[in-house]
Amino acid sequence: MRSAREVSTRRVPVPALFGVSAVFHYLGPALAVLLFAHLGALGVAWLRIAGAAVVFAAWRRPWRLVRRPRPGGAGTRRWVLVALGVVLALMNSCFYLAIARLPLSTVGAVEFLGVVILAAVGVRSRRNLLALLLATAGVLTLTDIRLAAQPLGLAFAFANCGLFMLYVVLGHRVANTGAAGTGSGIDALAAAMVVAAAVATPFGVAPAGPAFSHIGLLLAGLGVGVCSSVIPYVTDQLVMARVPRATFALMLTVLPASATVIGVVVLHQVPTVPELLGIALVAAGVAAHQPAG
Repeated sequence: MRSAREVSTRRVPVPALFGVSAVFHYLGPALAVLLFAHLGALGVAWLRIAGAAVVFAAWRRPWRLVRRPRPGGAGTRRWVLVALGVVLALMNSCFYLAIARLPLSTVGAVEFLGVVILAAVGVRSRRNLLALLLATAGVLTLTDIRLAAQPLGLAFAFANCGLFMLYVVLGHRVANTGAAGTGSGIDALAAAMVVAAAVATPFGVAPAGPAFSHIGLLLAGLGVGVCSSVIPYVTDQLVMARVPRATFALMLTVLPASATVIGVVVLHQVPTVPELLGIALVAAGVAAHQPAG
């Protein structure tokens, strides 16, 4: 029998839920860019991860997963949660190091090359070959524009792309096996985010130091965590529970455009015509790809 909360969320149309995710997926990072004037990229990344971990811990109490009875193979699934937490820590850090050097739209477009590569590996078809060619052409267009000026930024963007692929694989495995054999995908995400905070602390807490003497920066960092890692991830879980994977994959085509619009509105990062072409090619590749299942 469904809880009142589950019934109420199911009354919200799927496009509305995904619209929230599409906006906050890049609104949070855009707000984080504004904090780079006060804190380093790694410090802002740590505030995002730690802030999200605090919210998730208070809301979902993920330590309950450890106390639940262990079915067969639960230990292995807990290691998957740990791996997911490590990937979240490194992925968010690389993403912020990239957007500190490159426009948000460029980093977002490079990130989704990984989605198309995973589809091409999972389902070998002419459609996925076309999708891979389109996305690769788009990323090469963007790379050619930015390579001379920001090679390090592109290196972090491609590292984030690789880690995003791992996030998709591990997140899918967690969602299908359950967190330690029990619990919802949101509980598993909460546990992984706590792990991510622990992993990011050794290299992120020192750059975040100035925020500890400035309540405004601390609250801003918490807001970035909620906007970047709580709202979009939770709404993604709600959408994925209600639509087929192929439908969700098609919805992802909105995100490169979302990154571009938010970059223009919040950060005044107006893309050039070649950059718009590269972003459009990536979006076309995401739209054309055929996911497994």
